[in-house]
Amino acid sequence: MTLRAMAESDAGNLMKIFEDAETMKYYSSTKNEQDTRRWIQWMKQHYQTYGISMWVAEDKQNGEFLGQCGMVLQKVDGNVDPELGYLFLRSCWGKGYASEAAKACLHYGLNTLKFQKIISLIDPANYRSIKVAERIGMKKEKLVNKWDKSLFFYSIYNEK
Repeated sequence: MTLRAMAESDAGNLMKIFEDAETMKYYSSTKNEQDTRRWIQWMKQHYQTYGISMWVAEDKQNGEFLGQCGMVLQKVDGNVDPELGYLFLRSCWGKGYASEAAKACLHYGLNTLKFQKIISLIDPANYRSIKVAERIGMKKEKLVNKWDKSLFFYSIYNEK
């Protein structure tokens, strides 16, 4: 798999995720084309400003779109930390893509960018996402309120 910056041309592929009610079950809502284009712009701006964003995940062999994974800054309980997120096409679930991409992003954040802590905010019912976080070494710290929801706060600390 490769991870790369988002481009306007990714809107159609991202909409395959954002329009899927099952895939978006644990997020605030599905997204239409306008929402998706705003998302891409936000990711591009976030990268320009902070050096991190969600990236497009593609199959290394054939360039096929798989999903997105990366980090954005989140404010939780008065602290701002990079949040690791991953969201893949439903057809890609259970194949290890989210774990592979999340592990690569975590490594980049801790070893290259030298973040002291990386978090993930996960709906308590999102068992697949919880498994990915735990598989890559993140630990559940607490329950927090964000976006009018109670979410598990997972984290990993830089030991270096």
